[in-house]
Amino acid sequence: MANDAVFRASLVWLAAVIAVVGVCTQSFKKMMLTYVVGVLGISGLLLPDWGYFDRDFSRWTSPVSAEERASEVAQRSGLIRRFRKNPMRLVAYATVYGFALYKWWMFISS
Repeated sequence: MANDAVFRASLVWLAAVIAVVGVCTQSFKKMMLTYVVGVLGISGLLLPDWGYFDRDFSRWTSPVSAEERASEVAQRSGLIRRFRKNPMRLVAYATVYGFALYKWWMFISS
């Protein structure tokens, strides 16, 4: 991962959310569920090899060549290029994370 500061900041915010959930609900089980959902969510957003997934969907079954990797590194500049909008990725993330947040909220608020 190119920028570990984003990952560390996300984990610190997750720790703050876990503390708030623990104080408000006084439930260790709800704190642990918040931890698991948060770590999986952060991992899903920050850890994948976006150079692999930023290619056309039909090319996901073939490995990234050295030339493709070199051209991607040359083109990438900062965080804005890292998170390009891909309709398929947006639909998948919205569905998965929306469902996970809904289930988490239902469990936490019960």
